[in-house]
Amino acid sequence: MRNTTLSEPTELAPGSSAGSAWSGLLRFLARDAGVAAALLLIVVFFSLTAPYFATGENFLKIFVQIAINTVLAAGMTFVILTGGIDLSVGSVLALCTVVGAQIMTDKSIPVALSIPLALLGCMGTGAACGAINGFVCEQWKVPSFIVTLGMLNIASGAARVVSNNSTITGLPQSFVDFGNMILFGVLPSIFLIAIAVIMIGWFILRFTVFGRFVFAIGTNEEAVRLSGHTPRTYKIAVFAISGLTAGIAAMVYLLRLNVGSPIAGVGYELNAIAAVIIGGTSLSGGKGSIVGTLVGACILQVLSTGLQLFGIGDNFKPIVIGTVIVFAVVLDVYRDRYLRSLESR
Repeated sequence: MRNTTLSEPTELAPGSSAGSAWSGLLRFLARDAGVAAALLLIVVFFSLTAPYFATGENFLKIFVQIAINTVLAAGMTFVILTGGIDLSVGSVLALCTVVGAQIMTDKSIPVALSIPLALLGCMGTGAACGAINGFVCEQWKVPSFIVTLGMLNIASGAARVVSNNSTITGLPQSFVDFGNMILFGVLPSIFLIAIAVIMIGWFILRFTVFGRFVFAIGTNEEAVRLSGHTPRTYKIAVFAISGLTAGIAAMVYLLRLNVGSPIAGVGYELNAIAAVIIGGTSLSGGKGSIVGTLVGACILQVLSTGLQLFGIGDNFKPIVIGTVIVFAVVLDVYRDRYLRSLESR
């Protein structure tokens, strides 16, 4: 029997090309287009039923409110793609807001220098926290759920200690003005930062060797190890990326609210995880899309805004959104089964 190598074209049976194209289309609809279609349907529904939803002012509000969660969820996507989880990003964000605010309010540092130093401080602090998470997970083989739950408390306590348990105000006016900047009437500056983070993440996952190994580790870590590569390095790196994006999200928080707070970010980790899962990334790892994560963040915020316009109180909204999250996880199970059935044909 003749062996077929990767470099050799495989002869296809008549009609198999069309069948392969059809299967590819079905996989695309199930894995990628379905989430975008869901967002479109939700937007159309609220536009037709909720008062004042389909207005430029409301869409501006949505873009402002999804910026922080989008940045956090971008880093969370890397972690979940490898089969891990990061529960510490909310508290790491709080710690980074305090660090960034203290740097920018330090009178001994010129304003022009304090802003880039604050950005570096936030990113460095976040990346360090994330790298510690990854190192502990890999060095002692502790589940990421436990390690990041510990870091959640460590970062929260550190934020209180560093800030002396008080909020920090008085950020530079030029920084505040940039945070309030709106382009074309509907595109806030902080939303454009979030889009830039998504684009960078998409490029890394789509076109780099590192991105391919992130997917490969989530799919079959042992196969990556047997191929001569070390999953440990990549897994520590994805946690560092998650911490790094938490630091960037902290700067976005400062741009939006103009205050560093040790209690910022409460519950943000759950919103980030929800955006990733709703966006189509599998909790078991190996399958997903960072663009889908952006769509997932949009779905969460559109639902929240639409329910608010319907007059549904804040006490009831978490029930609806929680139901959507559970539905997304269940749908992910059936989607995986469907995709496996397509691949086996």
